[in-house]
Amino acid sequence: MDLVTELSPLLAAEAAAEAAAAGVDPADLEQAVWVRLLEQTPAEPHRWVRSAVRAEARRARRQARRELPYAVEPYADPDARPEPAALAAERRRAVRAAVSRTPGRCPRLLAAMLSPADPTYREIAGELGMSQGSLGPVRSRCLGCLRRMLTTEIAAGGRWGKER
Repeated sequence: MDLVTELSPLLAAEAAAEAAAAGVDPADLEQAVWVRLLEQTPAEPHRWVRSAVRAEARRARRQARRELPYAVEPYADPDARPEPAALAAERRRAVRAAVSRTPGRCPRLLAAMLSPADPTYREIAGELGMSQGSLGPVRSRCLGCLRRMLTTEIAAGGRWGKER
């Protein structure tokens, strides 16, 4: 029996058990562990799967605690001053430009997610020709890349570059 067939049920059960507490989708957790398995060859795969799932769940919890949502963009009010609307438009242009410079599948994925039509994961997966389960991890990597690019381009207010 090959390693994937042997570990799949254990990985699915472990991911399902840890996902709720970590606040992530079990499929995303599974995929992250499969990627880690490709990066290394553990001596005891069954024991390694259990510890890898827990490590990925801890990573997801830490990441969720660190990430704070940005304040809502101000909408252009016809009676408002033009400066806030111009600044918001400039930020949107900078984000769109940075999206186009991201590597690999990221530009198409992020453009689909920024679409005003607000497509579902199923629609985005069909449009991009990729599995719906891989959208979460790919989206996460793409957003991380975009975040790193934008930190140098757009000065965010607040402590440590976070807005409140």
